[in-house]
Amino acid sequence: MKTKYILPIFLLIQIISLKILSYFPDFIETFYSNGLYLYISEFSRIVFGFVPFSIGDLLYAFLIIYGFYWLYKNQKTGWKNISLSILSVLSVLYFFFQILWGLNYLRVPLSEKLNLKTEYSKQDLYDFTDKLIIKTNAIHIEITQNKNQKIVNKIGQDSIFKIAVNGFSELSKTYPYLKYQNRSQKKSLFSLPLTYMGFGGYLNPFTNEAQVNYKVPMYGFPAIVSHEMSHQLGYGSESECNFIGFLAGIKNDDLYFQYAAYCNALRYCLGIIAFEDEKNFEIYKQKINLGILKNYDESEVFWKQYDSFIDKTFHAIYDQYLKANQQEEGIESYSKFIDLLVNYYRNSKEL
Repeated sequence: MKTKYILPIFLLIQIISLKILSYFPDFIETFYSNGLYLYISEFSRIVFGFVPFSIGDLLYAFLIIYGFYWLYKNQKTGWKNISLSILSVLSVLYFFFQILWGLNYLRVPLSEKLNLKTEYSKQDLYDFTDKLIIKTNAIHIEITQNKNQKIVNKIGQDSIFKIAVNGFSELSKTYPYLKYQNRSQKKSLFSLPLTYMGFGGYLNPFTNEAQVNYKVPMYGFPAIVSHEMSHQLGYGSESECNFIGFLAGIKNDDLYFQYAAYCNALRYCLGIIAFEDEKNFEIYKQKINLGILKNYDESEVFWKQYDSFIDKTFHAIYDQYLKANQQEEGIESYSKFIDLLVNYYRNSKEL
C-alpha cells in the first residue's frame, strides 16, 4: 500500500471506531472522562494558562494562513494528491481532537449521573419561571436599588476570569467531579469574527483554553465564562454546560455572576413560553423588572447589528458538527438545559 493512503484510511478507521465506542458510554466515562482526560486537561491548562493571550487562536490562525499558502504552492500537483494530503492532515487533527477532548461527547449524560428526568409539564415550566423571576428581580434590585435601571457590570473581564473559579469551588463541595483547577480563560483574538458568527465563546480542544468573546454585553459575560469553563471540565453537551455554568454562577458570592446566571436561564424559559403561548409570555413579561428587560434589549441590539448570512451559515455548520458528535438536537441543545433545570429544582424549595 502506498504511504499516501495510510492516513486517509486511518481517518475512516477512527470514524468507525468512534461509532462503536458511542455504545459504551460507561467505558468512556470511567477510563477517559474521569481518567486520561483529567491528566491531559490539567497539563494543558498548566502549560497554556499562564500565557496572557490565546495560544489556540494563534495556532488556528497559523493553520489557516499556512493552509492557503500550501494550496497555492501545490495547486499544480493535481486534485487527487491535494485531496489525499488534506485527508491526511484531517486524519491527524481528528485523532488529536478526540484524544485531547472530543471523546467527552461519548460520556454518560449528566442527567443520568444526577438521576434527573428530561421531561416536564407546562405547569412545571411555569412554576420554575415564576421562581426565576422572583430571584432575578431580587438580585437586580440588590445591585441597582432601582427596578427600572439596567445592570452595568463594571468588573474588568480579567477579574471576572478569576472570580469565576469561586463558583466552581463552591459547587464542587456538592459535586466533587466539577472541581476546577488551573485557570486558562482567554479573551479570544477572534472575538469580532465570533460576533459575526453569533457565538459568545468556544473551547479550544487542542490547548484546553476557554475562549471568550470580549465584545459581548458585559452583564452576560460571567455566564459565558462559566459555560466555557464547564467545557474544560470535559462536558461536550451544550445543554449540560449551560446547566453546570448556571449552578456555578448562582453558587458564586459575586452578585454579577448570580445575575448573569439567572438572567440567562430566565431568557431561555421566556423563549420557550413565547414559542408555545404568546399571551402567556406577555403575562410573565409584566412580572419582570424593567431594568432586566433593558438588559435583554441591550443584548438584542448588540447581536442584531452583526446579524448576517455569516452567523446563519456558521450556526448551520455548528448544528451539523454537534449532530456528528452524538448531540442529536444539534444547536437546539443549548435550550435543553431548561429540561435539566426544571427537573433539578422540581421538588426543591430553593433556587
